[in-house]
Amino acid sequence: MTGPTPQTGGSRLFLPALAFVVVLLAGVGAWFAFSHGDGGAIGSIGGPFTLLDGDGHTVTDRDFRGRYLLVYFGYTFCPDVCPTTLNQVATAFDKLGPKADKVQALFITVDPQRDTPAVVRDYAAAFSPHILGLTGTPEQIETAAREYRVYYAPQRSATAGAGYTVDHSSILYLMGPDGRFIAPVRTDQSGDEMAAEIAKHVS
Repeated sequence: MTGPTPQTGGSRLFLPALAFVVVLLAGVGAWFAFSHGDGGAIGSIGGPFTLLDGDGHTVTDRDFRGRYLLVYFGYTFCPDVCPTTLNQVATAFDKLGPKADKVQALFITVDPQRDTPAVVRDYAAAFSPHILGLTGTPEQIETAAREYRVYYAPQRSATAGAGYTVDHSSILYLMGPDGRFIAPVRTDQSGDEMAAEIAKHVS
C-alpha cells in the first residue's frame, strides 16, 4: 500500500517539503517537552482509549495491561515519515531478542476516513507481526491523540490531487505494563538504536 505519488518540479516540491518540516518540528518539540518538562506533565502522557482492530473488534488500553506498549500515530498514505519509522521499529523488534515478546507496538491512524480496520491491519502487518494497526471513529482517534498529546491536521493542496495529506507529530511512546508513560523513543534513530533504548526499560 503506497501513499500519494510525489510530484516533481521546484514549486510543486515546496508544499510537501514544508509539510515535512512541520512534522519534523512537531516531533522535535514533543521530544523537547518530554525531555525537559516537569514530572507531572510527563506523567500525564497516555490514557484511556477505545479503538478498533483489523477485524473491527473494539480494543481498549486495558487490553494491553501486563505488556509494554510502543505507540506510534501516523497514517497509511504517509509518503515518507511513517514507513521509514515503521521499518526501523520492525528492525528494533528483530534486535530485541526475547524482550520483543514483552512489547506490543501499536500503529494508530490519524486518518480514519481512509484507514479502515482492514487497511491498517494489512499495512502494519506488512512491516512486522509485532505491530498492531488500530483505527476508529474520528472522535475515538481525536480522544486517543489528545491523551498522547499528538498533533495532526489534514492538509489539502494541489500536489495531493483529489486526495490529501495529514501533518502529524512523529514520536514513539514507550508505555509500561501498568499503562504509565516511561519514555519517548526518537523516530530519527536507527532500528539498532531504538532497540537499545527500549531494552533499557524492558525488564
